[in-house]
Amino acid sequence: MTPKRIVALKVAVWLACLWPLIGIGIDAYRGNLTANPIEYILNKLGYVTLVLLLTSLAVTPLRRITGLNWLIRFRRLLGLFAFFYVCLHFAVYFVLDQELDVMAVLRDIPKRPFITVGFAALVLLIPLALTSTAWSIRKLGGKNWNRLHRLVYVSAILGVIHYFWKVKADLREPGIFAGVLAVLLGYRLVTALMERARKQRAATPQP
Repeated sequence: MTPKRIVALKVAVWLACLWPLIGIGIDAYRGNLTANPIEYILNKLGYVTLVLLLTSLAVTPLRRITGLNWLIRFRRLLGLFAFFYVCLHFAVYFVLDQELDVMAVLRDIPKRPFITVGFAALVLLIPLALTSTAWSIRKLGGKNWNRLHRLVYVSAILGVIHYFWKVKADLREPGIFAGVLAVLLGYRLVTALMERARKQRAATPQP
């Protein structure tokens, strides 16, 4: 993959990631935000967050299966866009839904389970976004950085649970997200077990 093609792909990824936000702006301009615009925007932003988060988790399996190592260049970008959208999701909830009432938010978070797990998912993503730079990797060390960034798995699980508990009735879409996440995490578990078994065989003295 040539540098020019990488740049072109990054531009395409940026445009694809920003398009949902542009779409919300277009809907607002046209007056197509439904009878409950705040809920409409919250749902859109939350949906995009999960799509981007799971897409970022899919980069590593796709890279290993296909051998296209240049895919790794897009993992951080997708992860940061997922964080961007979850921050917008929370901002809409805090500013428009709760009208900047901090005490109302503090009462709402423990009172409604789906908000509790959603807020926990957001909190777990904060240190990952803050340590997404090459400088952070050098400062923390590769092993420590990898351990910290495994929190993304917990955040993704909480995000899917948040979606399940939010919709309550029609569980088809959260079920699809849960299935995709199960495949992505299952792949990582299987490859980790295979790698451990390989190392054990290599360390075992041959007769």
